[in-house]
Amino acid sequence: MCGIVAIYAPNSRVSPETVERATTRLHHRGPDGRRQWMAPHGRVGLGHARLSIIDLTTGDQPIANEDERLHIVVNGEFYDYERIQCELEDAGHRLRTRSDSEIALHLYEDVGTHCLHDLRGEFAFVLWDEPHQTLFAARDRFGIKPLFYAVHDRVLYLASEVKALFAAGVPARWSRDGFSQAMGLGGTPTETIYAGVMQVPPGHYMMATPQGIQLHRYWDFDYPRADEPRAPRADADWAAEFRQVLEDAVRLRLRADVPVGCYLSGGLDSCSVIGLASLHLKDPIRAFTLAFDDAGYDEEAIAREMAARCGAQFYPIPIRQSDLADNFVDATWSCEAICLNAHGVAKYVLSRAVRDAGYKVVLTGEGSDEVLGGYPHFRRDMLLYDSGGQDAETVRTLMQQLEDANPVSRGLLLPDGDTVSLDFVRRSLGFAPSWMEAAAGRMHKVRSLLADDFVAEFGTRDAYRQLLGSLDVKRQLAGRAPVHQSLYLWAKTALPGYILTLLGDRMEMAHSIEGRVPFLDHHVVEFIATLPVSLKIRGMTEKFVLREAARPVLTDTVYRRQKHPFLSPPAALNPHDRLNAIVQDTLRGSGLRAVPFFDQPRVTKMLDRIPSMDVGERVAVDQVLMAILSACVLGERFGLAA
Repeated sequence: MCGIVAIYAPNSRVSPETVERATTRLHHRGPDGRRQWMAPHGRVGLGHARLSIIDLTTGDQPIANEDERLHIVVNGEFYDYERIQCELEDAGHRLRTRSDSEIALHLYEDVGTHCLHDLRGEFAFVLWDEPHQTLFAARDRFGIKPLFYAVHDRVLYLASEVKALFAAGVPARWSRDGFSQAMGLGGTPTETIYAGVMQVPPGHYMMATPQGIQLHRYWDFDYPRADEPRAPRADADWAAEFRQVLEDAVRLRLRADVPVGCYLSGGLDSCSVIGLASLHLKDPIRAFTLAFDDAGYDEEAIAREMAARCGAQFYPIPIRQSDLADNFVDATWSCEAICLNAHGVAKYVLSRAVRDAGYKVVLTGEGSDEVLGGYPHFRRDMLLYDSGGQDAETVRTLMQQLEDANPVSRGLLLPDGDTVSLDFVRRSLGFAPSWMEAAAGRMHKVRSLLADDFVAEFGTRDAYRQLLGSLDVKRQLAGRAPVHQSLYLWAKTALPGYILTLLGDRMEMAHSIEGRVPFLDHHVVEFIATLPVSLKIRGMTEKFVLREAARPVLTDTVYRRQKHPFLSPPAALNPHDRLNAIVQDTLRGSGLRAVPFFDQPRVTKMLDRIPSMDVGERVAVDQVLMAILSACVLGERFGLAA
């Protein structure tokens, strides 16, 4: 993984110093080298900060094609690239490097934008096409790798992180609309909390010419309609095919010219990945595990047992609330987003430990819950909307069991208390996904803390209406099973906007770590999309098909264990720890006064009520506290203007 920068000025000249300044800001993403290229006419500049993973000696970027009329910068990995290299050479191409990145350049040379259908992996890239005077930029299908852009003074800026855009001269300002959407986890896949800064959506590419900018979709989740006929097939046959597809994705992600490790929790996802990976390695893989000081959140013992099962080298990393406090500011600056729990900070600490251990690449289990229905809110949707004539009393009993078994998910993944209106969602879909109910409940809590002028401007605005308005509801959602609709919407919002940011790319790349996600291989996801809902959720068992597919490589503990979200202990539960002290001091002091969205006396009253709250209420309110605290940090670190 690397950091990329591109600046395109159709009617002026790009300053090399500006490209260099923006690229330097991404040094943490690519500490192994920094280069840039300027078009002779001065209208285009490309910058690249390199993290050397494949082709350590000749893989520097930007890369040019044979006649030097195309130039590219790439962030990410293309898998199965050696086969494509051979095909390109057989077709007459002369490759300058042996890196995976170069294949995108020559595929584009041959087939244009259709090259995206041949690329497998997690990536973002920008390519300048001199003959056609076109800047072509693309992002992977799921948003694993970030790609931000802004137009300022008629100049187009693109970069891997927002901070590089600011370094290039894009004004650092709050987006009031983007902030409103972010707090409710609604909005659209293009929005950010920064004014004028947008994202190339997952599964899209951008074409920029002197005539303007266009975004085009090249991939989407295609869930089958609920009324499509299916040939009967045994569970074992589905599981066997899934095992084959997933194992192939894991095997491909073991290819690197540096050592590859694995993040290992006590969850089914990372345990499946390390179990399958161990089948394809001669030497033991290194397993990195966070060990929390709160027993309710610690999975070290389960992970240790799994590491022993597959012969991995177990490497526990102790983490305390004080570590979360010490690293909260830097981690928030790195992720550039609103956070709801300090779990992103924990991943920040984990990635630093991996770097200090001498590793650059890790396999992770991210994405599995998003495509296989792993979170409790998907099980709630299954009970409420896909229960297939189940007895009402049985449904009520199972719902209670679900809530009792997931106390740490209250208000975050499961609904809690009153919500803002979801009437438009219910009219559009026929139901309201449980994750939207949870987010709407959080937004209801937040609205009681907002400043009057902000409420007057956005209090009646429906973020979920905006979200659905940005999607092709008729083509991609209508007629699908409710759980599949819920999965689709989650994958358009929380997956790229939160999970892959706070628990993925930004926390890993803050310490120059490349995270590889086999569950988000598009061959894996396209297969999963064809599975009946009952193979994803079977009764109260989530990710049923994965359990059966990976059972031979799992411990019995992991195979039988219910999903436990990766969360850090809430600050509101630990009134004497320093993270809680930071919350109190910041929200009661000048830190909050610098954020133009909140009414400080109302926030102070909420803080005063926390000692009288029960444990469940504190868990639910902690997400609001973390969101406000992270907003304060971002406002201060980036000097955001109102």
